[in-house]
Amino acid sequence: MSQQFDVVVIGGGPGGYVAAIRAAQLGFSTACIDEWKNDKGGPAPGGTCTNVGCIPSKALLQSSEHFEHAGHAFADHGIGLDNLSIDVAKMLSRKDTVVKQNNDGILYLFKKNKVTFFHGRGSFVKSADGGYEIAVAGAANESITGKHIIIATGSNARSLPGAPFDEQKILSNDGALRIGAVPKRLGVIGSGVIGLEMGSVWRRLGAEVTVLEGLPTFLGAVDQQIAKEAHKAFVKQGLKIELGVKIDKVTSGKSAVTVTYANANGDAVKLEVDKLIVSIGRVPNTIGLNAEAVGLKLDERGAITVDDHCHTNLPNVWAVGDVVRGPMLAHKAEEEGVAVAERIAGQHPHVNFNTVPWVIYTSPEIAWVGQTEQQLKAEGREYKAGTFPFMANGRARAMGDTTGMVKMLADATTDEILGVHIVGPFASELIAEAVVAMEFRASAEDIARICHAHPSLSESTKEAALAVDKRTLNF
Repeated sequence: MSQQFDVVVIGGGPGGYVAAIRAAQLGFSTACIDEWKNDKGGPAPGGTCTNVGCIPSKALLQSSEHFEHAGHAFADHGIGLDNLSIDVAKMLSRKDTVVKQNNDGILYLFKKNKVTFFHGRGSFVKSADGGYEIAVAGAANESITGKHIIIATGSNARSLPGAPFDEQKILSNDGALRIGAVPKRLGVIGSGVIGLEMGSVWRRLGAEVTVLEGLPTFLGAVDQQIAKEAHKAFVKQGLKIELGVKIDKVTSGKSAVTVTYANANGDAVKLEVDKLIVSIGRVPNTIGLNAEAVGLKLDERGAITVDDHCHTNLPNVWAVGDVVRGPMLAHKAEEEGVAVAERIAGQHPHVNFNTVPWVIYTSPEIAWVGQTEQQLKAEGREYKAGTFPFMANGRARAMGDTTGMVKMLADATTDEILGVHIVGPFASELIAEAVVAMEFRASAEDIARICHAHPSLSESTKEAALAVDKRTLNF
């Protein structure tokens, strides 16, 4: 007889492992199934985020930023360095260590919270008495039964038609994190989060980077005032960004990759690069789930269909994270995972998509929450806007990093904060104040009246709030 659990979670990424831990905290017997393997074949829970996404990319971004600072910024501080070099193998080894620390941390948390972990691929077998039978294909094939099933199988990188990933010359986010030496010429198709972050890493280390974007606008989902500021900074750093391109063909040769495309003017262009990163989005990962065995409904994109509470069309089957609608963000998956565990326990949590923050970890960082100015204009909502540049912030000047600004949008009548948009140093940390404020439906005046430490970057948020009422103090 197979082991029986109250809750079985398929997938150990941010949504899955957090859902499993919360379910166990609520008193449910809980299992989590995850198939990621480390280089020794052992378990590596944490999903794309921990293994080939958020965590390793931030490790490389940190290393490359140190290298760039040493080569360019240290001199301004009176620090001289001769014969600066980069040991890419050592950099990658450090990245792998950071990943393993996170993998091991999740396994520890499972043990601490009494979550039973199964290393393998989980898939539906059939409906069973009081639940569902789930097969675990791993070193030892077995089956378990769960009263409630939470699917958190994540997403996969979308490949370019006619140019499959070989992870040697045509790279997904996975291959982009494993480049063994700094390429002389690097091409990036797609100017989204992954493309810009990985392009930034290798540009800092000496690669000549060309970013090709199909859309006519740069970072179309970002507030356009912020996006233009970021674009200006990236171009100044040396990133070559072409917008409005139409990819014709990608050809992988022995030593190079050739991209043939039409530029914004319609001219035919050939770009030859040593490595090509393709970052044109991600697709829900439902392959091998055997959804048809139990009649689990998928939409036209292959995502699992859920309602506002992450409930599928099947009784007691839930789905969270990248495999369902909504933004493909690790922290969104975590919030949904917690919410589902609590709903199973009869509680009534709520995930507010409008206060899910977005971050691009380039330099300068870009972060935002809520609506953009173009969205407010499109819906005809009356609003007030306030901006404050980091060049007028004392802490930013002391840091030597004054690029960018904080922008706040508030309702013209009620002054409720509708969106906050930041491009500049530590935007990923500064955005948290805006998220808290919006969750409590604060006004711009509330932020303007809160005492912020001096000197700090956070003062720029206060000044942007003051700017909504046209009364900045330091600009």
